[in-house]
Amino acid sequence: MKHSLLLERATRAMPGGVNSPVRAFRSVGGEPIFAASAHGAEITIADGRTLIDYCMSFGPLLLGHAHPDVVQAIARAAAHGTTFAVTTEAEVELAEIIQSAIPSMERLRLVNSGTEACMTAIRVARGFTGRDKILKFGGCYHGHADCLLVKAGSGVAGIATASSSGVPDVCAGNTLVARYNRREDVEQLVREHGADLAAILVEPVAANMGLVLPEDGFLAFLREQADACGALLIFDEVICGFRFCFGGYQNVCGVKPDLTCLGKAIGGGLPVGAIGGRREVMENLAPLGSVYQAGTLSGNPISVAAGLATLRRIQQDMPYDGLDQQTQALTQGIKELADQNNIALQLPRLGSLFAPVFTEEPIRSFEAVETTRQDQFNILFHALLEQGVYLPPSPFEVSFLSVAHDDAILARTWAAWDKALDRIK
Repeated sequence: MKHSLLLERATRAMPGGVNSPVRAFRSVGGEPIFAASAHGAEITIADGRTLIDYCMSFGPLLLGHAHPDVVQAIARAAAHGTTFAVTTEAEVELAEIIQSAIPSMERLRLVNSGTEACMTAIRVARGFTGRDKILKFGGCYHGHADCLLVKAGSGVAGIATASSSGVPDVCAGNTLVARYNRREDVEQLVREHGADLAAILVEPVAANMGLVLPEDGFLAFLREQADACGALLIFDEVICGFRFCFGGYQNVCGVKPDLTCLGKAIGGGLPVGAIGGRREVMENLAPLGSVYQAGTLSGNPISVAAGLATLRRIQQDMPYDGLDQQTQALTQGIKELADQNNIALQLPRLGSLFAPVFTEEPIRSFEAVETTRQDQFNILFHALLEQGVYLPPSPFEVSFLSVAHDDAILARTWAAWDKALDRIK
């Protein structure tokens, strides 16, 4: 169908023509694309063009689009029924695989999204501690629950205010905001509010402000601060779960949280999430405890089948070293092209994640990301799109590789970047 007609239909039917705001391309300008199909490392859009995909549905497609194992598992499961609202053996098996991969998740519950996992983790922490306040970090995104759609208050670190209409001040008022990697902010807030603090919630690798890595010892410091005031430490591993190793980033950094939130990767592209942690904390959930959470489609057989197929294939192939090498090669090649064109470009990378940032200095904080040349990213985004490469449509998102991003894909990507960088000179 003609793109303009499809866009017109979409805007008549849905707010902004989309079902999630970033898809509207407001951050980068221009008109959004419409997907038609995808396979491997490529996505075909409604106008017939095929693009190399580095968004990869924002992370869950470690095996690439439409991996045969996942597609076949979905078809088999659907043939037996799409939802039961009764527990299945497959749910138990998926929970056991996750438990084995992330030992801190002594008990876990499947939910329908990363947002729901984070929302539930906060409720569990409040129920377990009997406290109301939570501490999060500026630039870290944990979903669109009321208490998480906040921005820092008037101080450098302090009580937050709502960043979205429709969020009551009373919800935002129980959320404290610190700067990521800034220990002094955390110490100040724990000193002032520690007796009322239920949890410290953090992305162990900040991947919603570009890519900002935790400084040495920062996550261990958060563990110490949580212990000191009696709060729980929650790791939001929705993006980094099963992305850097067969487990969570906690397996890599050696810091054990009380609760972990998962999503994306454990469903192979279908809607799913999980919350898990210490047994005595998790058993506060109903039906054993007084913290209520429920969901008719939690652990639905289609998502579980896709998740099992994905995790089994990843566990069998253990593709992490290869993904790391491919991503290193890709970013090194892009950096060389930028240097040749005298363009100040940083490419922070960890494993198979990277984020192009137009600035002279390495990125170590959200404040630094906010000062980068976002107008140059917008030019790059559209120039790459014209050359057949699709990045996430925001300078604050990270790019993802999958096992389908082979040498031929990388060669085409470098050629596209070479032409796109000409627009920025």
